[in-house]
Order: sequence, then structure tokens, then C-alpha cells
Amino acid sequence: MKTIKDISEITGLSIRTLRYYDEIGLLKPTKLTDAGYRLYGNEALEKLQEILFFRETGLPLATIKEMMERPDYDRQQALLAQKTLLEQKRNRLNGIIELITDVMEGANTMSFKEFSQTDVNQMIENMQKGMSQEQFEDFIKNYGGGSVESYREQLMRSMNDEKTKTSMLRWYGSKEKVIEGQKAVPGMDALRKELEAVQRQFAVPKEPSGMEEHLLVSKLAELYKKMLNLGNARAILIDLADEYLNNSRLAEAQDKQFGAGTAQYMAEAIKRYYGV
Repeated sequence: MKTIKDISEITGLSIRTLRYYDEIGLLKPTKLTDAGYRLYGNEALEKLQEILFFRETGLPLATIKEMMERPDYDRQQALLAQKTLLEQKRNRLNGIIELITDVMEGANTMSFKEFSQTDVNQMIENMQKGMSQEQFEDFIKNYGGGSVESYREQLMRSMNDEKTKTSMLRWYGSKEKVIEGQKAVPGMDALRKELEAVQRQFAVPKEPSGMEEHLLVSKLAELYKKMLNLGNARAILIDLADEYLNNSRLAEAQDKQFGAGTAQYMAEAIKRYYGV
């Protein structure tokens, strides 16, 4: 048996709070001594632990009491629900922390400046720095309309398209980081293979909000950061999740490559990870 002072020291709750829990019938002591001192056994300690978990989710004490007094109250199911809610809260806070880190590092997430010809020229120059001449020529041939000038015009139109520009600035945080992020990434083929391997693992649904799912989204974020020279991948992955949920053609292509249901599960896992 533990005294109320012992419980206070173990949990960090004040003696006054524990007395209040007793008064409202939320947590009764296991027994009272002849002198009227409260004593708590293991069952009471387990119940207090559940109460503390519920408090972390933001539920009012009256709601917690009502839930725990229901005849059909299932402790295991309650713990699972608490775990899911707390993981969502953690993930939402992780996303906010990432955004704050960006702002502290000078990223202006509200910047919507136009991209100039000089900016576009710098992007192309940054891209060339990480490629051999042969690789750059192949890129221009396959994706740039056959000439550097054609690619320059194409890039200029794309970067000043309102939807594209808004997305790029959300992903990178500032126009300067967008330009810097166009540098070619060494080992891109290996990164793409690694990305495919991670996506393939989403083909088999895991326990919602489970550790395996959490690690998969974390790997996905790290790969996108490396492949696109991003400070963090929160914005782009949330956009990707929305695309999978709202763009049936994209979802079908993803499912065709990796397995039925992959797109939806991947989107839901990303949203759980970031608490969206």
C-alpha cells in the first residue's frame, strides 16, 4: 500500500489534486486507516495511470469519470484509444516544431515573390553543377523540349504558375531555397529504388498508428528530403496524401504498381504521422 504522499511523489500530482479526485469519485483510495489516512493499492495505481493518460488527451475529469464507470468499459481498448490520440497529438506537435525550425532558420513560408529570368537561369545552373555534360544533355532531350532555351521557357512558365509556385514555396519555405533545391542529387537512382522499396511496404496495411507504420512514413520523409533537397518533407507529403485521396488516376497508378489499396493506406498513414 502507498500513502497519498507516496503517490504524489511517484506521479508528480499534488496531494490536493489526489484529494480532489477522491472527493469527486474519480479515484477512491483502496482503504482508509483508523486515523483517516488514504492508502492506495496496485489496482488504484493502475486506474490512476489510465486517468493520467486520459488527461494527456485533454478530456475533462467529468468525462473521464463517466467513461471509466460504464459497465462496458474495456481497459485494453481504452489504452489503445489513448495511445492513438497521444500519437496524433505528438505528430501534430512534431509538424509544428518542424515549421518553427524552418522559420528560425530564415524560411519565410509566406513569401510569394515572382521568379525572375535570373532565378530560372540559376536553377538551371544549379542543376548542371551536379550532372555530367552527357547527363544534362539527356535530361534536356527527354524533359526540356530538346534545347536549353526551350527548357528555360518551360521552367519560367511553370515556376510562375500560381499553383506550382505556391506549392514550391510551401515545400521549401522561400524562393531562395527553391532555387538552391534544384541542385542535382548524387545517387538519385539508388534513392529512387529505396523509395520504391518503402512504397512497396505500404501495400500491406499495418496496425493504424503502429510503430512500423510510423517508421515507414519517417523513411518516406527522409527520402523526399534527400531527393528534393528539402529542409523537411511535411508539406510535400501532406500534399501527396491529398493527391492520392482526391486524384483517382494517380491513386490507380500507385495501386497498379504497388498493390491495391496502397495509395489510400499511404495517404492515411502520412496524415496520422503529421496529425492532420
